[in-house]
Amino acid sequence: MSKRKQHHPEFKARVALEALKGEETFSEMASRFGVHPTMIHQWKRALLVGASGVFERGSRKVPEVDEEQVKDLHAKIGELAVANDFLARKLKPWTGKRMQMIEPNLPGLSVGKQCALLSISRSSFYYEPKGETEMNLDLMRQVDKQFLETPFYGVRQMTWHLRHEDHLVNEKRFRRLMRLMGLMPTCQKPNTSKAAKGHKIYPYLLRGLRVDRPNQVWCADITYLPMRRGFLYLVAIMDWHTRKVLAWRISNTLEAEFCVDALNEAIHKFGPPEIMNTDQGSQFTSFAWTDRLRRSGVRISMDGKGRFLDNIFVERLWRSMKYECVYLHAWETGSEAKAGVRK
Repeated sequence: MSKRKQHHPEFKARVALEALKGEETFSEMASRFGVHPTMIHQWKRALLVGASGVFERGSRKVPEVDEEQVKDLHAKIGELAVANDFLARKLKPWTGKRMQMIEPNLPGLSVGKQCALLSISRSSFYYEPKGETEMNLDLMRQVDKQFLETPFYGVRQMTWHLRHEDHLVNEKRFRRLMRLMGLMPTCQKPNTSKAAKGHKIYPYLLRGLRVDRPNQVWCADITYLPMRRGFLYLVAIMDWHTRKVLAWRISNTLEAEFCVDALNEAIHKFGPPEIMNTDQGSQFTSFAWTDRLRRSGVRISMDGKGRFLDNIFVERLWRSMKYECVYLHAWETGSEAKAGVRK
């Protein structure tokens, strides 16, 4: 059985136009174009019927709209908008982890679209931090050493002192570096206004308390470790009674995760204490830290702002460790720092 021949629309139009001229009979045209006369008749009639539509506005046929489908699509769009808003709010504190979610070589979804979905700017993904200069690193080592001698020095006193040692740097740089190192002088600031409460402030529970047994009170603190090129942060958890360091961690960022890791190790090895005392740093007021303590039934105690004496034992640990170990070495890598601290 032969297959039916299919004619192109342009061919049909040309034959129909020739039929409209009326110069030839359908038989002659059928012989010339190789089609049946009935086909020519049908094409001519189709041309006459459809010709008026060419000059009519809106001649295109409006597609039928399924109202139910439109409602469903609108509902889905609303759900997605709410979900995107929810994710944007919940993922806001996790910028660093959102960066790790981006897949640069993902087909069909560019980096820009991925950044938009994760509510981060495209420039943030491509940004590479430059780090501190050698001059700033040297200044940070000088500030750290001097702060152990005079923990009551604020930015102005530290600037005045180091300028007399030929470090001609303005006050703004010292303020930024001391903030980066997490150094806070022991003197109280003038209480001209009260800062907004960004977290729950727990009371100091050790005042007048007699600590006479292990696992009664633990304390934790973070300090700055100068390296040959850069710096790291060290957290230690100490038993208040035995003065033993129960766990420690080193990190290159001041996020709460490495503090929680040290806490988990200490609890796993020695069981939870009755009281955990820390300062009001963001790592120790974070949900991850306080939730881990609450789930273990530990009472939370926090120093007053600028009250380094409230956590004096771990502060003494930092002084001894830095003068007996850290300042005697110029570690290159985090592995060297961990090995040096472990000794």
